[in-house]
Amino acid sequence: MPARLLPSWAWVSGLTVGATAAVVALALQADHGPHPTAAARPGPSVSASPSPGAHRPSTGKPSGPPALPDASGSGRRIVYSLGEKRVWLVDATGKASRTFTVWPGTVNPRPGSYSVTLRTQSLTGSDGVQIEHVMYITKVAGVNVAFSNALDGASPPPANGQKLGGIRVRKADGAALWGFGDLNTRVTVVK
Repeated sequence: MPARLLPSWAWVSGLTVGATAAVVALALQADHGPHPTAAARPGPSVSASPSPGAHRPSTGKPSGPPALPDASGSGRRIVYSLGEKRVWLVDATGKASRTFTVWPGTVNPRPGSYSVTLRTQSLTGSDGVQIEHVMYITKVAGVNVAFSNALDGASPPPANGQKLGGIRVRKADGAALWGFGDLNTRVTVVK
């Protein structure tokens, strides 16, 4: 006798009934709380540390942004690290509220203490790029050194032998720096 096949609607109905039963069973289980063995097992706490001898995989990346450099002053200030090509915006309590990388020009200020001496909303930089949020901090060998960001958000082109004092930042960082650094805001430059 040949095998008899079920019509396709019977298969779909059977699958639907089975899926509905599974969902109802899971809903009832969830309504009655966690499984007793799951509740008995404590999970790791936020302060938990791995047991001795436990292997922690290395990602090769630091766990967060670089810490504020030592000997960078105190109080509310902008800290600029020449070596790390990074800026920190430091509040009055001495805590960095924001940090970001920069593209320094070819002329750098010496490590030391400066202040914002002039602020200009926008202009054309000495490299011909339209810039905004320009904050001047010093002059080195006749070249103005200032923080700014390109109006279009692009990184600066190669200097091609030009003496440039612009310390360029990304557009969002430029807006944050502009909002933070008023006239006479202290700027500490470190190695």
